Amino acid sequence: MTTFVDSWLRADWPAPQNVQTLMTDRHGGVSLPPWDSMNLGGHVGDEIGCVETNRQRLQSVVGAPLVFLNQVHGQKVLNLDASSAHGTEADACVSAVPDVACTIMVADCLPVLMCDRQGQWVAAAHAGWRGLAGEAGQKTAWGVLESLCSNSRVSQARAEDILVWLGPCIGPQAFEVGPEVVAAFCEHDACAEDLFKPLRPGKWLADLAGLARRRLSQLGIHRIYGNNSQTDWCTVTNSVRFFSHRRDSPVLGQSGRMAACIWLKS
Repeated sequence: MTTFVDSWLRADWPAPQNVQTLMTDRHGGVSLPPWDSMNLGGHVGDEIGCVETNRQRLQSVVGAPLVFLNQVHGQKVLNLDASSAHGTEADACVSAVPDVACTIMVADCLPVLMCDRQGQWVAAAHAGWRGLAGEAGQKTAWGVLESLCSNSRVSQARAEDILVWLGPCIGPQAFEVGPEVVAAFCEHDACAEDLFKPLRPGKWLADLAGLARRRLSQLGIHRIYGNNSQTDWCTVTNSVRFFSHRRDSPVLGQSGRMAACIWLKS
């Protein structure tokens, strides 16, 4: 039970020793195409038995219970403990108890892992463009990262003591968007225009990881690691390693899901 995790990612960041991370790729599971092979999503048409086997494999490596959320591209944050159940509707979670893994599923959206330098809590967020931007018409920019940082546990930490790791997501060479996405970010931040590259009339290429970095910096958080918007981090471009909903679903009908986990080790 060790060879299948060789390609999985662990955050390369200066977190305390009791903070543990792991992110899967598409390798190491039992699912058949188009979910081959480490699909962790139970909502994408894969055989449930395969999904359960894959989740058990992940949990055996993590060594702590995984809590899977019902992600809806929103801003709700859930506080996790040993009694937390799967399937609660939320797009971010926080844990201050050992051996409970905050778990986010993605297949183009950006997984955001977070902790404090003292190792008192860990957090994770699912940041697609809708969740990252927040609801239209708000007076201020308020998306999933702002909601997470306003959580009672996270907000007690000084911004300079917060560490963030950004995982793989759809990259700026592949994320084609329309004017509604540009407006969602630039309505409250004109400088966000720098993260949209004109492609053709009515279409832009968006830097999702860059938009997350900008939102975090506006919250005073600058210790950001991982995804730097280069092609190595792009889920669409790296088809051998990563699942991609945008790449695979139009051709294969569906795509698997990867998971990013963070937990406090007892």
